[in-house]
Amino acid sequence: MRETLIHERKNRGLTQAQVAKELGITRAYYGHIETGVRNPPLELAKKIADFFGKTIEDLFFNQKGNNSFPDEKQSA
Repeated sequence: MRETLIHERKNRGLTQAQVAKELGITRAYYGHIETGVRNPPLELAKKIADFFGKTIEDLFFNQKGNNSFPDEKQSA
C-alpha cells in the first residue's frame, strides 16, 4: 500500500474516481497504483505528484510494504 498517496487523497476529501478523472486514467488503474499492484510510468507519477503538490519521492519511496519507483516500461 502506498499510504502517503492514500493519505493525500483522503486529506483532500477526494475519491479515487475523482483523482483518476483529473489524471485521465480509470478509477481501477488509480486504485491499483494506490495499492501497489501497478507502478505508474514516470510521466504519470510526475502528474500524480504535481496534482498533490508533492514530489515523486514523497509519494512513492520509503513507505512500508512498497518502496517501488514508477516504472517507465509499464503503461496505463
